[in-house]
Amino acid sequence: MFKAILDQFRLTWRLLRDPRVPLYIKAIPFLPLIYVISPLDFLPDFIPVIGQLDDVTIMILGMRMMESLAPQHLVQEHRQAVERGEYARSGDVIDGKVRRTERE
Repeated sequence: MFKAILDQFRLTWRLLRDPRVPLYIKAIPFLPLIYVISPLDFLPDFIPVIGQLDDVTIMILGMRMMESLAPQHLVQEHRQAVERGEYARSGDVIDGKVRRTERE
């Protein structure tokens, strides 16, 4: 279960960084933060464990909603990359050779 939650965070992170995902869809995971920081809760936070459970659930639902509204071909592309263990997009890495030169 912990791996599934971690993979969901990684998928959401990759979708947030992808310029092909529309901006209004990228705003969806941030909407649950309003609930998390608000003083109103379904389950009060002073109740140990259960009080934080609703906050975590709302955050995960926000990430899942973003995933369902994003273009599905992009979701599949990023989900496969997360499953392969790729945490950076291939465009994020620059491959090259270093050559030392003398200054004149």
